[in-house]
Parts: sequence; C-alpha cells; structure tokens
Amino acid sequence: MSKRARVRAPELVGKGGWLNTGGEELSLRDLRGKIVIADFWTFCCVNCLHVLDELRELEERHRDTVVIVGVHSPKFVHEAEHRAVVDAVERYGVEHPVLDDPELVTWKQYAVRAWPTLVVIDPEGYVVAQHAGEGHAHAIEKLVEELEAEHAAKGTLRRGDGPYVPPEPVAGALRFPGRAVLLPSGNFLVSDTTRHQLVELAEDGESVVRRIGGEGERGLADGGPAEARFNEPQGLVLTPEGDAVIVADTVNHALRRVELASGVVSTPAGTGRQWWQGSPASGPAREVDLSSPWDVAWFGGKVWIAMAGTHQLWTYDPQAGTVAVAAGTTNEGLVDGPGAEAWFAQPSGLAADGDERLWVADSETSALRWVDPEGTVHTAVGTGLFDFGHRDGEASQALFQHPLAVTVLPDGSVAVSDTYNHALRRYDPVSGEVSTLATDLREPSGAVLVGEEIVVVESARHRLTRLRLPEEAVRVEAVAHRTQRAATEIAPGKLRLDVVFQAPAGQKLDTRYGPSTRLLVSSTPPELLLDGDGAGTDLFRELPLNPEITEGVLHVSAMAASCDDPAGGTSQSKTGGEYPACHVHQQDWGVPVRVVAPGEGDGADRLALVLAGMDEDGAGS
Repeated sequence: MSKRARVRAPELVGKGGWLNTGGEELSLRDLRGKIVIADFWTFCCVNCLHVLDELRELEERHRDTVVIVGVHSPKFVHEAEHRAVVDAVERYGVEHPVLDDPELVTWKQYAVRAWPTLVVIDPEGYVVAQHAGEGHAHAIEKLVEELEAEHAAKGTLRRGDGPYVPPEPVAGALRFPGRAVLLPSGNFLVSDTTRHQLVELAEDGESVVRRIGGEGERGLADGGPAEARFNEPQGLVLTPEGDAVIVADTVNHALRRVELASGVVSTPAGTGRQWWQGSPASGPAREVDLSSPWDVAWFGGKVWIAMAGTHQLWTYDPQAGTVAVAAGTTNEGLVDGPGAEAWFAQPSGLAADGDERLWVADSETSALRWVDPEGTVHTAVGTGLFDFGHRDGEASQALFQHPLAVTVLPDGSVAVSDTYNHALRRYDPVSGEVSTLATDLREPSGAVLVGEEIVVVESARHRLTRLRLPEEAVRVEAVAHRTQRAATEIAPGKLRLDVVFQAPAGQKLDTRYGPSTRLLVSSTPPELLLDGDGAGTDLFRELPLNPEITEGVLHVSAMAASCDDPAGGTSQSKTGGEYPACHVHQQDWGVPVRVVAPGEGDGADRLALVLAGMDEDGAGS
C-alpha cells in the first residue's frame, strides 16, 4: 500500500452546535478510531443534495467504521439561521451528525472553496483526502476499505455504533411540502416532499382525501396509489386535458404521471439515473438520464422542465415521447441570450403566461428570468450568484433571496415565492417594478391561484396558507446582502489556476477516446480576465488579470474520468473481458476574488481547487 499524505485535521467547530446527536457535543477526539467523512454542504445547493444521496449506501455499508459528519456552511443569510438548518436536516433525511457552522469557521480551517466538499479523516485524526463536487462515492469507498484494513492491522480502528441519534418523528398531514396544483374538482394535489408522497387535500386545504406513494418510503415504482413510490417529489402540473398530473420526481431523476381518476402512477421520462457530462442530452424519454428535475410547466405544447441538477431547461414532448435540452449550457451563472448560450443557476420554478413567456425562478442567482417563444432567455430581476436580499422598487436594483417558484397573476404580473426571505413578492413587467405582497411566510416554495385568492405552500410550516391578493403592496425595509464567504485575495498580474486531481487507488485516467479531463474558465465581469477563458483539456491555466478590475468571480468547471485498472497498467478490453468500471468526477466553482493592490498585502499568485486528492500545500488549500 502506497504511503499517503496526511495532515492533522483541524477541530470541528461551529457556533450553531450539533444536530442528530441527542444534544451531545462532538469533537474529533470523540471520533478517534473511526473513519470520518466531513461533508461540507449548504442546503440551497443541489449538488450538495446529490452528494447526500450518493453517500447513503456507503453510510449504510460501513456504519460500524465510518462516521459521516455534515458541516453546514451557509451561502445565503437565511441558511445561517439555526432553525433553518434544523429544518433542512429533517427535510432531506440526513441520518448522520451535523455541525451547524454559520460563521464558516471550520470551512476556513479546512481551506474549503466549494460546495460540496468531502474531507476524509483517518482513525488517527489525519486528513488523507479531499474531494470537491459529485461522483466521488466510489473512490471514497475504496479509500475507506483501505483505511479499514490498514488501521485494523495497526489496532487503531474502533468498530461499533456511531454518535447518530435520530430525531423524534413528527405527526401531521404534510411534512415540508414542495408544490401544490389545483385540480378540476377544486381539491389540491400537494407534493409531500419529505414523506415521498403526493397528498390530495380537500378544498379547505387541510383535510386529507388520499395519499399516493405507499407508506412514504423512498423508491421508484409505478402502479396504484399503494404500490407507487417517489423520492422527494417537487413540481406538479396539470395536463391540458385535466385528467392527469405530471410530477417532477426530483431525487429519482424522472418525470412521473398520475392518473387522477385511479391514482395510477407511470414514468414517461427518465431512467432513474442521474445525468452526467457526456451522457445523451436528447432522445427517447425513457432512455435519457435526467438530473434533479425541480419543476414542470406546459409551454408551447411541451412540458418544460426546470433541470436544477444541470442548470438547464429541458423539454418533454409527450406526442413524440422524447426529451431534449431547450436552454442552458450546464455552466452555472447568469447569462442571457439564445437558449444554447444562456446560463442558469439551479432553475427551480416555472410558470407559463400563455404562449408568450415562460417565467423561471433561477434560485442560486436569486433571479427572475423568462423565455420567449423563440427560446431566447431574458432576465427581469437579478444580477448574479452572490448578490441577494429583500429590496423592492425598480427591477434593475431589486433583490430576491433564493426564490423557488413563480405564479402568473390575472393581470399578467407574476408572484414570486421568495423562499429565503419568507415572502411573496410581485414583479410587474409593464412598470418594471418589484413589490412585496406578503411577509411572515415560512420558506414559501410555491403558490396557486384560487379565484381572487392565492394559496401559498408554506414548506417550513408544513401547510397551505390562503391569502387575499392585496390591493396595495406591503412596505418592507430594504436589505441587501453579499454571501458570507470571504473573497480570495489574489495578486495582480498573472494567476496560476491548478485543479488538483489524483485518480483514486486502483484507477487511472480514461484516455481510450481522447483526453479524460476538461477545464472551462470564465469570469464575472468578463473583463476580469485578459486571456485564459474558455475550454481546454489541461487541468491548469495561466490567467492574466485586467489591472483595471479589482474584484469579481472566477467560474471554473472541471471534469475528470477515471476507470478501474485491475491489471495494474492496462484497462480490460472488450475482447479480454468486461469493460472496466468508469467514474466521472465533476465540480463547478464560483470563487469570489479580490485583487490586492501593491502595498495592501500579499495576494496569492496561485489558486488551487481540489477536485480529488490532496494539494501539495496542505489539506486542499
């Protein structure tokens, strides 16, 4: 076994304390003898949610040797609220201890630069690997097996139950509902996300008529109401005929169809597998992978899909039985223009205004966007990944905070479920003004019109709330925020960008069909870089900086493909046996940077982003 680099792990510290431990405080000393996987996450981040799902099997298989510790490191102001973290841990079914670190103390100690990041700590308390992004569960499991053998031989491995203590279950008709749709009967169908069900409520929005989705267990199964299974369903849309509802079954990476008369569930689109770079992006709907579809809407005769997991909009054509990308490049950010060139950041809500506009809640840019009938993308409100708040007035300076849904109102304006501001906002495309319709709504995640009223899905209050549409807007004191994440200070001149990738043990880079790595670099503003933007195959880049720009954001997207190498040097061929198992590792970084002027201090001339492995300067620094 090759000798691996080890760096002493900093202590796990967070002002918000520990969750899922029965009230006990934890330290690395308490975890000595266990293999610890620190998962740096924030609950707004769909990639972080993907990693939670990736780790579930590993967590179960190695429960007596591995302790996963979630380190919650907030991006948005709302995510720094302890109550919100408590809710998120239950909402997403997190079954391991979580440290609430609202001030990013542990994030900084571990030199983390991206959500999600996984840090592996051996039983003696040393960092032995760091992985950013998704697709690392296989590599981490191999490392865990090595560490189990190594430390069992040394006598430093401690087997037995970990410190996880499950919370007490809570009763109620709904638990963290996602969306609601008004049925022709006047009842509501609600996606009861945390319980993995659909719930039909009577017209009062409270009385349960029926549940669809068995016993509320995760799964992907078609059939009647008792046999069908969902996995964190979100968006709902009624078919034009009014006889069925299309469901964005988010963690199953699929679209489901529910026949309203019988409650029978089928799967018209998706394979149940998550889409990865290089996978087909169009074709027969049951043969193409999807990635965390969050909402659905009918527009232009097709079902449009807010594909949060790939930062895109897709379409499903029920007549042709096909799916295809409609807008977005998979790069995360805010860029308008033709669909093939536009950038989104976790689009999460859709609403069609006839055939004129498709409104989009683009959650990670805290933006309201729209698509015209020609497929061109426009921005009504919002400026980028790191600007958010609660500010009304002219759209060019108005602010939202991670909105998840939009609803078209009778006068052509749109109501925005401004989720992390706990508010219902309004944008008027005629006047270009943003106002506030209602406040004191706990994480609103959707809204549906019912006559002259609007029924809001108050996700964190586990209920539907009926409001009268006010004639006058509520006055709210303006608040503007920037992410709590500190900017990286860099020196003027040239910046060396290194994406660190070390193929996991027993694997090698997959070069059978050409380069196995990809690096895409851009910036906001674009003028920050004089050169070096664009795509390439090397995981390093020299970036000349514009001396006239002092701050901005570097957008870096990296991908590497590695394959099992059982022969120790050559991959198995088709004629020599099965194809080797291959794994895609990918991550997008948005790194705020500030150029340090001469005499103001020492700025870095190298930026290292760890995709997998260890940076030569330390534990992923």
